[in-house]
Amino acid sequence: MAVDELDTRILRLLLERPRTSVREYARILGVARGTLQARLDRLERDGVITGTGPSLSPGALGHPVLAFVHIEVTQGRLDDVGDALAAVPEIVEAFSIAGGGDLLTRVVARDNAHLEDVIQKVISLPGVVRTRTEVALRERVAYRLLPLVESVGRAARS
Repeated sequence: MAVDELDTRILRLLLERPRTSVREYARILGVARGTLQARLDRLERDGVITGTGPSLSPGALGHPVLAFVHIEVTQGRLDDVGDALAAVPEIVEAFSIAGGGDLLTRVVARDNAHLEDVIQKVISLPGVVRTRTEVALRERVAYRLLPLVESVGRAARS
């Protein structure tokens, strides 16, 4: 899907001011509310905008420990293990990967002992062969998309 300059301006506003109304976005951008709404609908339909909920902090929810757990899976069991991982609340993301392992998960925990409990739960799942855990010490670059949106916008103007 091609993202044009107006789309990038809309996306920038959504990222910078997520709690602003559609009417206010239209006013800021100098476009009709209907035009803005049509663009938002298209961006959602095309999968560019994937959510509108708040961004939550696991640390503020009492889970300040972050780890990345690589999981090796028995051949043919990837879907089963993926389904089982979805039932573990401390696993906040899981991806199929190429390279060292079959799955990469982002795991949050209350403390290191709790992290060990979560890892033991994962290891005990049918189809899990082994895990490798890397504990994050400090976030250096927070999850962000604004620089990417700006880059896409510059390319759209070229």
